[in-house]
Amino acid sequence: MSTTDPRAERVIQVPASLDMVSLLGPADSFLRVLEAGLAADLHVRGHQVTVTGLPSDVTDAVEVVTELITIVRTGQGLTEEVVERVIGLALEDVKPSEVLTTDIISTRGRTVRPKTLNQKRYVDAIDRHTVVFGIGPAGTGKTYLAMAKAVQALQARQVSRIILTRPAIEAGEKLGFLPGTLSDKIDPYLRPLYDALHDMVDSDAVPKLLTSGTIEVAPLAYMRGRTLNDAFIILDEAQNTSGEQMKMFLTRLGFGSKVVVTGDVTQVDLPGGVRSGLRQVTEILDGVDDIAFCTLTARDVVRHKLVGQIVAAYDRFDTVRRENR
Repeated sequence: MSTTDPRAERVIQVPASLDMVSLLGPADSFLRVLEAGLAADLHVRGHQVTVTGLPSDVTDAVEVVTELITIVRTGQGLTEEVVERVIGLALEDVKPSEVLTTDIISTRGRTVRPKTLNQKRYVDAIDRHTVVFGIGPAGTGKTYLAMAKAVQALQARQVSRIILTRPAIEAGEKLGFLPGTLSDKIDPYLRPLYDALHDMVDSDAVPKLLTSGTIEVAPLAYMRGRTLNDAFIILDEAQNTSGEQMKMFLTRLGFGSKVVVTGDVTQVDLPGGVRSGLRQVTEILDGVDDIAFCTLTARDVVRHKLVGQIVAAYDRFDTVRRENR
């Protein structure tokens, strides 16, 4: 290489104890993701990865490969999606290993972790604040991560119970006209919370925890008049609360409790003329000590990759429509 050649070269020595298949993927599938996502060229020989390209591109690629090695050495397996996330985080000057190796809870051989920088900030905010608002589109992990933190707090005996609630807006909170028992009436509105709960807690234990009151799942209307002490309380779908309902809920907070409020302000199902309590509360409580607002975006969607693309496309559509009004 001549002294005038702008290209650079770096060699990464992969520890001999590390299985290269775990780093490069079956049939080099992870390596192909790296080659598609990075501007530098990668060449693998034995336990050496040679990176060539423009100096800045080489620096980025070395950072990504080094972070992947760190993640693999923690015992966390890679997937193509994880490799893509590592590339995205590293190119934003974020240490991917600090985000992707933060364990919240493990159950049935599965560990719940934040998968994006904003998710990590959200989880950290829950640790540091008494009241946290997680605002963002579907699939960004708002409710799922909050549930994981609630189960973690219960297991660590930081709280004595978990309370999960959401507004039954589709029935206007007036459930009396629906057929069946109370449970039959409210279950359709609370089913997403039950589904997340079953992911976090052994299925055999869930009925016992519900029966004993250690975990309570109820419509928002059933929170009125209560003071909730020593509890981890999650309000889901909060965009469908009115201002009065939001105030009612937040003032249920008791001693030794923590509150997480989740919602998507772009998906309000309230009747015309009723302003979302979630939109309103961001103006009222902004700047209040021990309250945090965390915003997640389409880039934090961790469902099928098409979900993120769909959310982003709708965001662009809404932006253009507002500009053309």
